[in-house]
Amino acid sequence: MQVTQICSSVTLGSSVTLGQVNAETEEAPMEFPQFDPRVAGQVLGAATDVGGISAYLGFRHAELSAGRLIAEMEVRDELLTPFRTLHGGCLSAMVDHCLGVVFYPVIPTGCWVATTEFKINLLRPVTAGVCIATADVIALTRRSGVARIDITNDGRPVCAAQGTVTIVSDGGGSS
Repeated sequence: MQVTQICSSVTLGSSVTLGQVNAETEEAPMEFPQFDPRVAGQVLGAATDVGGISAYLGFRHAELSAGRLIAEMEVRDELLTPFRTLHGGCLSAMVDHCLGVVFYPVIPTGCWVATTEFKINLLRPVTAGVCIATADVIALTRRSGVARIDITNDGRPVCAAQGTVTIVSDGGGSS
């Protein structure tokens, strides 16, 4: 049995920011001074390289910056239900994929994330085109993170989701 320990070196500071200040709440956007552009570069082109469901569904990472991922999935015939709409499981898989990937450039090297939960609202059917997911980190501690994932199709919202990940490391030990 492998022992895991919680990563303890995540620090939040003030060098990289996303978005604008929310005028209604006057909250500043999250900042990620620990953002690792090398990790972002490695992850950016690796959506289908790892195989599995992300390769089958054809996810592409279009952009990965500090706390934000934009990914795409082309709607193909084999992903449609008998009613000619994209299966909701494809959107769920995209949410889960983006939920994990968005954290890698902002967590310590050697750590990994595991999805703890996510909630998804499917807003309208998708029949063709490209689904574009935007994942934004909205909370980050040394043990967990929360991200919001919105998916659009032809410029219209088709999915709104939010999820939590646990940040873990093998700690180099086992028992």
